[in-house]
Amino acid sequence: MSEDWGERKKPGPEDGRCDSGIAESVQSLCEDGPPRLYALEEEEGHSPPPGDPEDKTPEGPELERVDSAYGSSSLIEPESAPPPAQRPPSPETPRLDPQQLENLTYVSEDGDTLLHLAVIHSMADIALYFISLVSAEILDIQNDLYQTALHLAVYLNQVRVVEALVGKGANLELQDRKGDTALHVACKNQHLECARIILRGPGGPQNLHLQNWKGLACLHVATLKRDHALISLLLESGADLNNQEGTSGKTPLHLAVEMLDSSLLTKLLRHRPSVNAAMYNGCTPLHLAVGRKDAGLARLLCQAGADTLLRNREGDTPHDLAEGNNQLLALLPFDDLKISGQPVVTSA
Repeated sequence: MSEDWGERKKPGPEDGRCDSGIAESVQSLCEDGPPRLYALEEEEGHSPPPGDPEDKTPEGPELERVDSAYGSSSLIEPESAPPPAQRPPSPETPRLDPQQLENLTYVSEDGDTLLHLAVIHSMADIALYFISLVSAEILDIQNDLYQTALHLAVYLNQVRVVEALVGKGANLELQDRKGDTALHVACKNQHLECARIILRGPGGPQNLHLQNWKGLACLHVATLKRDHALISLLLESGADLNNQEGTSGKTPLHLAVEMLDSSLLTKLLRHRPSVNAAMYNGCTPLHLAVGRKDAGLARLLCQAGADTLLRNREGDTPHDLAEGNNQLLALLPFDDLKISGQPVVTSA
């Protein structure tokens, strides 16, 4: 059975799991002065039980599994909530030895590193401390949902952590199990500041054509969210307004028409996209507007220069689809003499 976007299977009585004291281990970095990290199985009182992890049962009702699933109840704590007894590390903290650096790459049964868990628990200061200690390769470790710490920080809108990860060189094009990059996550959740940080990162121009497993680039996602600010940001950053999504070849213009959103369509048309761009079935945005009998959208497209006589794969023109609708036919005069897609007007 497929899972909804960003959700894990919730633990039942027979498969409950918890973080086995990871949060306490994370806090110990800042509570004990010089960092002394040990692998979880070596910590006294936190040895994982033997056997298959799936056979574990919780010892009490309070042991709810903590993981990195988007939408998990553990992800709703505000970033500003500080962990108890936390104080920032001293600038004189010695460099970690190889063993301590190795311990930073500890991976839980859900594939989460200590950095993932610091982000999940909204321990922003501790996450920033980790980021300052490790290399970009450690920052890019993906959990069992293929989420990096950057995916989670963006989802939780932890702006400071996102800024630190991007500044440290985290890979911006890694995709989670849905094919979403961190920028896709920012667009889906309409986190404008996170998107701005990612787009203006030190890595240079990004591949804004990159699509998730539904065939959507970030501009398609922002369009579907009707987020004008995100759309403007993406276009300023080099996103292609004529980019086709992967399933049926729709451009953002097609999507705006499908959503019957005249305000969004007007905004997109101001950026002069290809108004006659065709889907894989040959339909232009005007075909879609006429097919939905929306004279307002059809008028906007005609004013932008849409060709009323282009044929789709079935051989229909927008004029054909308007048959019987006098309001639409008035917008689509039949004239097969055209120059550059525009009817030629002759004087008597």
